[in-house]
Order: sequence, then C-alpha cells, then structure tokens
Amino acid sequence: MPVPVDRRGFLLLSGAALLAGCSAGHQASTSPGPAGSARAAPSSAMTAAPSSAPPSREPPALPDVTPWAPDRGDVTPEAKLAAARHVERHGNGPDSALQVIEAQFGGLLPGSASVLVVCRSWRRAGGRVVPGGATYDVRLSRSAAGWHTTRVHPSHPGPARRRLSPDASAVLRSGRIDLPPAARADVRSGRVHDSVLAAMLRMSQRYRIGVSVVRSGHPLYVFGTDRLSDHPQGRAFDTFRIDGHLVVDPRTPRRLVTSYMEAAAAAGSYNVGGPYLLGAAPQWFSDRTHHDHVHAGFAQ
Repeated sequence: MPVPVDRRGFLLLSGAALLAGCSAGHQASTSPGPAGSARAAPSSAMTAAPSSAPPSREPPALPDVTPWAPDRGDVTPEAKLAAARHVERHGNGPDSALQVIEAQFGGLLPGSASVLVVCRSWRRAGGRVVPGGATYDVRLSRSAAGWHTTRVHPSHPGPARRRLSPDASAVLRSGRIDLPPAARADVRSGRVHDSVLAAMLRMSQRYRIGVSVVRSGHPLYVFGTDRLSDHPQGRAFDTFRIDGHLVVDPRTPRRLVTSYMEAAAAAGSYNVGGPYLLGAAPQWFSDRTHHDHVHAGFAQ
C-alpha cells in the first residue's frame, strides 16, 4: 500500500525496516567517540570529592551527506531533482542523515513520472549510529509551475532468510557487484530468482556492476500500463553504473553500454532495455525511461 509522504515514514524505513539489508561493506563508517568527563585536579590541601553526576557524552556524529545532483545526460532533470529533494528533506534531521545514491526513472510520461530514489541512511539510537537505507518510488505530476510530488512508495524487501541459495550468498559476498541497501535486502530476503543472481555473477566476471534496483522500490506495473513489471516478482535488475561509468553520462563509451546489454542477453535476459536499441522487441527495447540505466528481465 502507498504511504503518505511524511518524515516519520522515511525515518522508520531508512533506520529500522531495512537494517537486515545493509552490510558493513556498503555502509559509511562513523566515529562515535564519546568524550570523557573532566575531573577536578586535587589541591595541595585536600582532594576534591568525586562527582556523583554521570560523565557527559557527546552524541555520536552522523556521516556528512551531500545533495544529489542530476547528470548532464539526464532527460527531464527537473523531475529527478524534485523527487530527490523531497526525499532529502524528509530523511535529514538532527538525529538522522540520508544520502541519495542515485535517482533513476521508473517511468516517464509527458505529465507524470516515477523516480526511483535510491538511498543510504543513518540514525542515532541508544548512543550509537545505526545504518540503514531504502529505495523510494516517488510519483510526480507536472503543471505549469513544474514537477510536484504526489505519492511516495517505499521499498519493502521483507525479512532476511536464514538460508540462502549459493548464488545469493555469492552475490552478497562479491566485490564486483555493488548493491545499495534495499537491493541487498532484496537478495537477503531470498525473493530474487536464481536466474537473476546467476546472471549478475556471470556478468560480474567481466564488468564491475553498480546495481540500482532489484525487486523492492520499483513500480508494481510497467509505468503507464496494466502490465506487471518483472522487478517486484524478483525477476529483473537495473544497472546504473558499469566499470565506474554512469550509463546516463554522455562521456561513457557507447560500446561499453552496448556490450553490457549484449552480455545481459547472453546471460539469459529475455528483455533488455537501455539507452540504445540493439534489435527487435521483445528481446530489446529503448525509451526515455531507460536512458539512465540498463534493465535486464528474466522469464523465470
């Protein structure tokens, strides 16, 4: 069910609901370092009585975060910026910090859009900093005044499974597959098909993969249609960065992106989308929504 766009919903999700999906390898380090209390120096005549007050402790420091900015190759950057700023406003506060990792389109029509805002977050709790993160499907509408947020659908990866398939465990251990918190939680939930995981592992032998979205946080239906998306069924993953190059960046070599798309098809994807059209549908597709990432969908 969609949730109202309020700050409480963002903090609960980024802090508590997705803790199972975050690993130390993908979380910014913090240095809580509580300061010790000062003692009075003894005089030559007498020693001061010990204070009964508890030692003072500084609250643990939150990581520094920076505002997200569109890339020079972004189509309709105003929509992405409106979505990212909405998430940032609700996720940053005195006891919380949120960093937008990526904002990619989940759908784009002339008067409406879905922007998937992929985040890592931290919150203070019990004298320590707790890491978390979520992906938000931010829905927007366009008017003469610009783009405005209408609804926010947060990711719900589900609880972590005790026993994972060998491919799921290998993906989580891989140093060549970068998963944001919600995507990592998706894999740990056991609800991502092995066809997707096996493809990631196969493609990571040749490329370093920056994944944006796997299952949760993506629209249930292909945006603007009544067709179910492969993502919520655990049968697709999106890549926004290849070998350190953003797919959306016009400076990224075209051949790097097209070879990656071809590798996804060779790994079993029946439905490969991206900024370039490489063949006939349904095997290949390209549109404005996919100018900023490569989609790889799997039949099972």
